[in-house]
Amino acid sequence: MPTTVLIVDDHPSFLASMRAILESERFEIVGEAADGIAALAAIDSLEPDLVLLDIQLPDMTGFDLCSTLEGRNGAAPAVILVSSRDADDYGELVSASCALGFIPKAELSGDAITTLLA
Repeated sequence: MPTTVLIVDDHPSFLASMRAILESERFEIVGEAADGIAALAAIDSLEPDLVLLDIQLPDMTGFDLCSTLEGRNGAAPAVILVSSRDADDYGELVSASCALGFIPKAELSGDAITTLLA
């Protein structure tokens, strides 16, 4: 199950941790982005299968980025939203988004991602 992943988060320590964890679990990390604009450019150039997307970005929310991806022509990557906050803090926004689901950062793992991709 080789899955290419773009990690979108503005915290360098989280990016490094997630890269290490996911690469050890056979995910191919094709890129990283620290904000929504960089994420859109990376999605266009790298064409990842999956975007691991922090909800709180400096220039837009993960929900805004999902809406942008949903409105584009062509195939969009799968999106999984992540946050240091609980899903309950976002109410219906998670289920109303184009994302496959939500994983709290504290629970993020290859298994959690694989479960949402199935």
